[in-house]
Amino acid sequence: MRRTLIAVICLAALLIGYGTADAYDRVPGVLTIDEEATQQVRKAPATTPVLPAASTEAPVPTTAGLTAALEEDAEATALGKRVGVVVRDALTGEILYAHDSDAPITPASTAKLLTAAAVAETADLTRVMTTQVVAGDQPGELVLVAAGDTMLARGDGDPKSVEGRAGLADLARQVAASVEAKGEADYSLRLDMTYAHGERYPPTWDMADVAAGYTQGVTMIGLAGQRPKPFDAAPKFPEREVLKALAKELKAVGIDVETDTSTKQWQTPAPEDAEVLGAVDSAPIGDVLALALDESDNALTENVARQVAAAHGAGTSTAEVSDWVRQTLTSAGVDLTGVTLKDNSGLSSGQKVPARVISDVMQLGITGSAQELTSMLAELPVAGLTGTLHDRFDTDDSRSAAGLARAKTGTLTGTSALAGTTTTADGRLLTFVLLADRVPSTTGTLGARAVLDRMVADLTDCGCR
Repeated sequence: MRRTLIAVICLAALLIGYGTADAYDRVPGVLTIDEEATQQVRKAPATTPVLPAASTEAPVPTTAGLTAALEEDAEATALGKRVGVVVRDALTGEILYAHDSDAPITPASTAKLLTAAAVAETADLTRVMTTQVVAGDQPGELVLVAAGDTMLARGDGDPKSVEGRAGLADLARQVAASVEAKGEADYSLRLDMTYAHGERYPPTWDMADVAAGYTQGVTMIGLAGQRPKPFDAAPKFPEREVLKALAKELKAVGIDVETDTSTKQWQTPAPEDAEVLGAVDSAPIGDVLALALDESDNALTENVARQVAAAHGAGTSTAEVSDWVRQTLTSAGVDLTGVTLKDNSGLSSGQKVPARVISDVMQLGITGSAQELTSMLAELPVAGLTGTLHDRFDTDDSRSAAGLARAKTGTLTGTSALAGTTTTADGRLLTFVLLADRVPSTTGTLGARAVLDRMVADLTDCGCR
């Protein structure tokens, strides 16, 4: 109980003191989805209480102690022949243990941490996405202007939720009030999709993953509740679903519209300085990115990355956004030697990131310049309890980390990874990165997970001095 309290205090204190496939990866045969959790609407986090600063008084594990605790598992057959590990003291950034930390390894979804750090390094994470309806050039023409929010509620928005914060019923009522005095007899509705327009599908994605519901196209508008789930693919054109839903809400408030759901006008911008007839705001973009990390949502991660990259003058293709991530992290002082990025979510084959780089990026969010990342690290799935870790850490040799460790998971065929934080038996807060990308098919994902979970439990159990 005491260590659970220490873990909560340390993570909260990081927020205060330093600034505040799995789910959708390809995992043939063994899914890593919390299907129940992905169907629930994410609520905004409660206000963080004022807690004392994280203490540096707790004893620091020694390299010898950590080696004794971890080395045998780092060389376990179930992880295969290429394993990268880094363990750090979170509050000082000192590397306490490393095993092949510079080896380029497939990161799977832990690559999302690089994207999150680049966003946190550059963006105002309190910014909201404002979806508007404006007056078009023609009499009675209504133009829905996409602004990046892919989780619009069909009805009323929920101010306590991240998914579904902005509601189409609220937007329709505003439009009705705005056009009431105009006295138009006929109305039409079209869509402006010019904002951050780019590739619907990164060219390095396997379209079988899209068809299977492991991800969806990257777009700048969509509905809450329509994000993909395994074997339940998202609509190919969520834009059309939004238009239909808004037309229904407009009809409910007395405005019948002729809706143009064809794609031919989507790249026709709304008139400059058009009259705004209604507007609804999303949750802050930082909360949206935290949700993408928690649920390992590939398309949502790509969406946020594209928006922020475009706002900083980068192009909107997947490759251009990846280049922006690299440039941003390099400018922040991260050595990206050995890094190959083909997307911004970790779903593509052929990507490589050394464990050291992921560890450096996490440290940017704790003691470095991307301190807004700390809030996202503090909201990563909790071992044995939430998100993509809800069904892990339930064996005798891993249960001690349940409720204490938090981690971003990563799973692809032949790859298993964890990157996150835990607290030692002595109360010292550590970060860890564990990557393996030659997992043998004989033991597969479950065998690799068991070893990685045990390693995190060993970190949590021991003072390692």
